[in-house]
Amino acid sequence: MIHVIAIIKAKPGKRDEIIAQVQENIPRVIAEEGCVEYRPVIDSSLEVATGFGPDTLVIVEKWRDDLCLKKHAAAPHMKSYAEKVKDYILERDIRLLKDI
Repeated sequence: MIHVIAIIKAKPGKRDEIIAQVQENIPRVIAEEGCVEYRPVIDSSLEVATGFGPDTLVIVEKWRDDLCLKKHAAAPHMKSYAEKVKDYILERDIRLLKDI
């Protein structure tokens, strides 16, 4: 199992535009072979830890294996998504993890 934590920091005030594009893309992503989970999340309102802040979106993903993740990254709908959100993103940090 491959776990992906995609931390997307939006330009100030642009997170909602990114969220809208992510939500539009979710059905296509979860239909991909090997997609176990694809879930956008934001900071909770609980003040028990330092959060990412109001301009950050995190996408939590699980993929069956490396090959499925590679196919996902090259999928036409992901290229389209990237084009639609490129002007709203300040920075991205993608972390890949695997089960032990």
